[in-house]
Amino acid sequence: MAEQKQRSDEDSTVRKLLSSNLTWSVVALMALIVICTIFDHGFLRLTWNTNTGGLSGPLITMLQESARYLMIATGMTLVISTAGIDLSVGSVMAVSGAAAMQMLVSGINVWVAILLSLLIGLVIGSISGALVSILGLQPFITTLIMMLAGRGLAKVITSGQNTDASSIQGGAPLRWMANGFILGIPANFIIALVIVGLVGLITRKTAMGMMIESVGINPEASRMTGIKPKKILFMVYAISGLLAAVAGLFATASVMRVDVVKTGQDLEMYAILAVVIGGTSLLGGKFSLTGSALGAIIIAMIRKTIITLGIDSAATPAFFAAVVIVICVMQAPKIHNLGAEMKRRRTLKEQAKAVTA
Repeated sequence: MAEQKQRSDEDSTVRKLLSSNLTWSVVALMALIVICTIFDHGFLRLTWNTNTGGLSGPLITMLQESARYLMIATGMTLVISTAGIDLSVGSVMAVSGAAAMQMLVSGINVWVAILLSLLIGLVIGSISGALVSILGLQPFITTLIMMLAGRGLAKVITSGQNTDASSIQGGAPLRWMANGFILGIPANFIIALVIVGLVGLITRKTAMGMMIESVGINPEASRMTGIKPKKILFMVYAISGLLAAVAGLFATASVMRVDVVKTGQDLEMYAILAVVIGGTSLLGGKFSLTGSALGAIIIAMIRKTIITLGIDSAATPAFFAAVVIVICVMQAPKIHNLGAEMKRRRTLKEQAKAVTA
């Protein structure tokens, strides 16, 4: 009897692991690393770069790139958990990056430039939040408008030019934020993890996370329990705008140059994919910041895999889509239940044979 109970507990643990999106996300990430290692035997090699004071290698490059995805995916997770969407994150990245580069070129102190750039992202996110929460506009339409307006604002700030601040001596702190190292690990990745951790603490160690999920499930019911949906909606869009601004600083500070057309281009799609891979439903409700963070790293890893395999640029979108589809299929509940169903049928056949015998 004890052996049967132990076996049942073990089977239950295995089923929980196999049904977890995090498990399959980890499997997908490891599979991508294995593929890259097969095609590039030095993919996992890490060396110490005395010039930068940190580790170097393909994996380190991937971590540096993943920082911007971590930021926009975190903000997008909170928005999607309220059954909303934020299509403006890529444009907010361009605006914040353009503002920072333009202010540096104009001789403004780098710390002031950073703060004002973050403030711009917060204001844009707050405008989206106000339109959605107060006026009741559809999140898709609202953020689509802000996406177009943000890209236009970036062009206005830079007069339509790609601003280069690489020669500005006072931009060292901003440059370090994107290219520096902390204990050998990319500084932007560490900063991104700290921010994700802080958001996680706020949403999981306080009632904030529960209120966000409640609004996503049923705004009217949450209002009747004392939660204020309008404030929650305003807050998540404001946070999304602020984190998108951080991502914009990461993206532009890496080369100290902003491209008003390409900076942040298509990154709103990557953010949504990272959230979906992480297991957060687009219908709102329960969310997983850990899953979204892992999804963001997977997105960066897919892009690194494309480079490692030398896939033609024309075929890149198709390859990217194919990999994401495979990951989503791996996480599908029907796939998870397939093994249990096969085991159940096998057990029934064995029982039928025993009865017949």
